[in-house]
Amino acid sequence: MLTRRFGQAAGPNQMTATSKPPLSYRDAGVDIEAGERLVDAISPMAKATTRAGVMGGLGGFGALFDLKAAGYTDPVLVSGTDGVGTKLMLAFETGIHNTVGIDLVAMCANDVLAQGAEPLFFLDYFATGKLEGGIAEAVIAGIAEGCRLSGCALVGGETAEMPGMYPPGHYDLAGFVVGAVDRDKVLPRMGDMAPGDVLIGIASSGPHSNGYSLIRRIIAREGLFYGGPSPYSDGQTLGEALLTPTRLYAPLIMPLIRSGRIKGLAHITGGGLTENTPRMCPDHLAPRIDRASWTPPPVFQWLQEAGGVELDEMHRTFNMGIGMVLAVNPADAPQVLADLKAAGEDARVVGGLAAA
Repeated sequence: MLTRRFGQAAGPNQMTATSKPPLSYRDAGVDIEAGERLVDAISPMAKATTRAGVMGGLGGFGALFDLKAAGYTDPVLVSGTDGVGTKLMLAFETGIHNTVGIDLVAMCANDVLAQGAEPLFFLDYFATGKLEGGIAEAVIAGIAEGCRLSGCALVGGETAEMPGMYPPGHYDLAGFVVGAVDRDKVLPRMGDMAPGDVLIGIASSGPHSNGYSLIRRIIAREGLFYGGPSPYSDGQTLGEALLTPTRLYAPLIMPLIRSGRIKGLAHITGGGLTENTPRMCPDHLAPRIDRASWTPPPVFQWLQEAGGVELDEMHRTFNMGIGMVLAVNPADAPQVLADLKAAGEDARVVGGLAAA
């Protein structure tokens, strides 16, 4: 069942007689009709993301999902929640609102994928001071596109209009995803990991949704404008280039998970390769990353030079061009690399596991 709510926290329940002019919710800054128009506009977007397992239609108080219909026999549910961080500030500055929704889905869906789970359904929370200018529709259109790209259904959400909470044109965004994995496919398989296992890196599309506080600081210090030309890519403004959305890895990686060749996955988010890769490893093993095995994309080269950022700090802050790391048996590595190459992916060995 698909559901979406619009509203604001309820006020006092008492009604008293008064000689003052009557007030309405609209007078307080909440336009219920605008919220209803938004729900009407985004309902087709949500319906377009439906998948096996979704039950019912719009209008309920909750969303129903049938795991058996989705093909699971002994499922474990995996949930995740996240936001987009200060990358939202770039959307406010540039007026480009149709990509941060993709980021929102990706940050949540990629996290549950790291546990071996297929993202099944997604809900969002969009809050703003006043619904205006089609901004909410653009954001939620991006969310629907992110759901389509990851193969999960947008089953509902909450749109909150809260006057006085946000400056004009600003909003907050959060997401929640539920995935499932059959019990024997849960990742990481720490008991199977061993010294000599190979780490395979899959490319990112850029900074994804991490490190943007530092990015914004560098841009401000350099006196650059988001509407100006990108210093590291052709044919784009700086704002357009930095708003490149986070990659969604589920369609690429789910076949590898189901093949049983993947022992562990690390989604490279805040903390970079330095902090995230160890999260999939047992205590007696540590990842050894060979930084010379790939060349960071131009955006990271530019950020390091423009900001005078030390290399270790770059690797602790950004994904450096690697969005997902897979741990595999060395005997399986050639087949995994071949499968990724056949899918059009430029994957490569970026290191291995060693005794801690």
